[in-house]
Amino acid sequence: MPPRINIPPVTRILLIALLGQSILSAAIRYRQWTANANIVIPYLTLVPQLSIIYPWTFITSTFVESNVFTLGIAAVTIYHGGRYLERAWSSAELAKFVAIVSLVPNFLTLCVMVLCFTLTRNENWTLTVIAGTIPVQIAFLVAFSQLVPAHTVTLFRGVISLRVPRFPLIYIGAVFLLSLTPLLTRAALWLAIFGFLTSWTYLRFYKTVFPDLDSAQDASLRGDASETFAFAEFFPGPVKPFVAAIADQIFLVMVAMRLCTPFTPADASRNDSRIQRTAPGGARAEAERRRAIALRALDQRLHAATSNQPAQKPTQTNRPTGPTVQSQPQPATQTAMTSSPGPMLGETKFEPDHDDAKS
Repeated sequence: MPPRINIPPVTRILLIALLGQSILSAAIRYRQWTANANIVIPYLTLVPQLSIIYPWTFITSTFVESNVFTLGIAAVTIYHGGRYLERAWSSAELAKFVAIVSLVPNFLTLCVMVLCFTLTRNENWTLTVIAGTIPVQIAFLVAFSQLVPAHTVTLFRGVISLRVPRFPLIYIGAVFLLSLTPLLTRAALWLAIFGFLTSWTYLRFYKTVFPDLDSAQDASLRGDASETFAFAEFFPGPVKPFVAAIADQIFLVMVAMRLCTPFTPADASRNDSRIQRTAPGGARAEAERRRAIALRALDQRLHAATSNQPAQKPTQTNRPTGPTVQSQPQPATQTAMTSSPGPMLGETKFEPDHDDAKS
């Protein structure tokens, strides 16, 4: 019997939407194809000049890929990344996250296209197709950087070793290079940049954090104040101080505009203690911990039961051990060997003494 592939519900819906809309877009473009025509589908993909009357395209355009290469990458990313995040968070949290990283980057990219048209009066800017899963893909990389910041990916038998927070910038560089080819449009780079900023801002300041079983943490805690998820951590070491200084100034402006609230020292200490508790070396490993919540709760109960059992056994067995060992050493040894596994380890301490006495 072939193994059953278990796909969580939200991930399944995203895959169906991606494949269905991409195939539909390909079929429409195939029927309308001519040698010199630049075919756009304003009711399925986001086109600044034509899609204003189709507001749903701010969502649907994210799950439309125009070629087999990008479609394959998108399907693999959503399948693996969606399953991981949906099990680490929840179906509702993943759906909310995908909706935010789809709407905001698409809207901001549309604003950039309109601004470029205003400055250049080139109509090609407003006819640029804004579509693809680029903001979702880079948002998944940012989420992985939050969940496993100290995880290292080794490639080519150790020749290349990169920490997970380095991948978003590498992804932006790859999108920039591909945007120079027919595979991606000129809007792709802006989608990657805005997807990176939107996902980090949401996870840093707004996402609801699940309560920790090991502490009396408030369930309404929002954001992630840990230093491992600071904006400068995504950049190489030499430029971190400069990026941190700029990010601090932008943060102060956002606080002044009441777009976000500053973190208190208690928030920072709570996040740091959670990081130290979840994995060694300061790694947060939040996704693995939450997937194993049920197993760890059961382990705690079993540990509590086994720790109480040895505490009760010595009170019953230690009373006759003194006279029994002196008067009848052989029966005492047999009693120790037939007792429960917990106290048996303690009774074996007397066996070398019996052997010496016999010799």
